[in-house]
Amino acid sequence: MIYRTISFSTRLGHGLAGLALGLGLLGAGSALAQVSANPAALQPLPHNVVQLSATAQQTVRQDWLTLTLVQRVQGAEPAALQRQLSQGVEAALRQLRPQVRAGEFELGTGHFSLQPRHNAEGQIVGWIGSAELLLQGRDVAALASAAAQVRGLNVAQMAFSLSPQARQQVEASVRSAAIERFRASAQQVARDFGFASYSLREIAISDGEQDFSPRPRLMLAAQARLDGAEAALPAEPGTAQVQVTVAGTVQLQ
Repeated sequence: MIYRTISFSTRLGHGLAGLALGLGLLGAGSALAQVSANPAALQPLPHNVVQLSATAQQTVRQDWLTLTLVQRVQGAEPAALQRQLSQGVEAALRQLRPQVRAGEFELGTGHFSLQPRHNAEGQIVGWIGSAELLLQGRDVAALASAAAQVRGLNVAQMAFSLSPQARQQVEASVRSAAIERFRASAQQVARDFGFASYSLREIAISDGEQDFSPRPRLMLAAQARLDGAEAALPAEPGTAQVQVTVAGTVQLQ
């Protein structure tokens, strides 16, 4: 009886050991399979990695003017208002088309809307319509003068910015300066930490423009005309700051 009990216990122990060994091998095989399926798990964790950023900026004079001219009408019939707006914008286009010069004096139509007017009971009692005409370009004097001469449309907004050509040239120069500052900063940090050099890991470049021009003073067309003579709108360009930031991580070596 004693021998059989011991023998049974021994065989049971061997069975449990074998089961544990089998489970262990199965777990190891599963772990190896996961590692094989994910090669990144075999890569060592990054070390000696530094995050840096550098910014360069340049202040330039704005060279692009955008004038928004608007015609507003109201009445009882929306179809009649639409015809009136279309005729007013078309007349302005015919008047200004001879002055069009690519990049200097450009024309375009803007927002067009017809909206109902309601009384206190919610009933439609009339309609309000508006149509926009856009004048833009680098010839500030010609644009401001033309805006005051257009019949039936008033200047609703005036804004200065950089022309696409000027922005492209300035951004290229500022971007190069920002990259050079980032490289110099990375090299200096590497030396300060006792490393000889560095290698790039990730880089992000962002750019933008900040407007520092004063708000232009607008004059209605009726106010801009003195004694029946047209007077050009006051338009003076301001400055803008083009800024480029280079940010990323480097591996010290």
